[in-house]
Amino acid sequence: MRPPIRMLSALAALMLAGEAGAQASIGLSAPLSGPSAILGQQMRTGAAMAAERLADPTVRLSIADDGCTADGGARAARELVAARVQVVVGFLCSEAIEAALPILKQANIPTITVGVRTDSLTDRRSKTGWPVYRLGPRADGEREAAGRLLARLWERELFAIVDDGTIYGRELAESVRIAAEKAGLTPVFVDTFRPQLDNQIGLVGRLQRAGATHVFAGGDRDDIAVIGRDAAQLGNGLTVAAGETLRSIGEPPLAPGTLMIGLPDWPNVALPPVAAAFAERRILAQGYVLPAYAAVEIAHAAIADAASTGGSPGELSGRDFSTAIGTVSFDDKGDLTESPYRLFRYDGQKFNPVTVP
Repeated sequence: MRPPIRMLSALAALMLAGEAGAQASIGLSAPLSGPSAILGQQMRTGAAMAAERLADPTVRLSIADDGCTADGGARAARELVAARVQVVVGFLCSEAIEAALPILKQANIPTITVGVRTDSLTDRRSKTGWPVYRLGPRADGEREAAGRLLARLWERELFAIVDDGTIYGRELAESVRIAAEKAGLTPVFVDTFRPQLDNQIGLVGRLQRAGATHVFAGGDRDDIAVIGRDAAQLGNGLTVAAGETLRSIGEPPLAPGTLMIGLPDWPNVALPPVAAAFAERRILAQGYVLPAYAAVEIAHAAIADAASTGGSPGELSGRDFSTAIGTVSFDDKGDLTESPYRLFRYDGQKFNPVTVP
């Protein structure tokens, strides 16, 4: 579906505002061409809005298209170095950022990625020396959060763990099992189910016979919906939990009470003035819009602090940054010090946050 004309006009104005000026202080590398261009445009919109709302004449954006490829990432890095940016934000794909970082490292330019989840990007930081920071989850973040949160929530419950046999589902379920084991908990039932069936009555029956009142299912959204539907039809009061795939659209509808370990819906947690600014321009602040906005805020704060001491932005770890999506800090590897994953419960229309003791 095409965005409304008024929305396109607002976006165009923001892009021109962000790219104006002879010298840039913040660089944005995003896939503005190719199959990921729609996500790159989200990053561009958020970054441009942040630059405008900071109301600092020293904030100028230089925007480069990395195309989500290695060649594009290297090219974007060279363009941003030539523009003499002090911090680079953006990057959605590991191929692009891994080609860019050696170039940015040589120029001593810290880089904040909003979309690359590859664990090794920051795990290898002590070896590579890449000045990279991650404003998003690691690839193993969902698994870690699922195990940690459910082991606490289901401490006194009769729970089961099942998966669909895929690598994703198996690894997610295994993480929950290991976390439960470390907490001294034992599932009453562990099994693999066959995915993409019209019904899961057999699986639900086995869970009922095992006495399970709660089940974690590693699998796709539609399979979890079928399990929840069939459990409700049998009237056994089974609570189903799964990962962030539940945010996708599919059929049948999810059963009310379904639990999800996932990322926040950023428009719901954005500071009210920021959310209002996007609403006023009729811009949907979805996907990577708000993370890109926050990345520019962090870059601006780092540049301002460096200017006050006569240095360069350099190290971003070990300090708190106030952003539109909350306070952000990075650890020594450049990962977020606090996992962005949360627990949510579906009420039949939307996911609501759940406080875990």
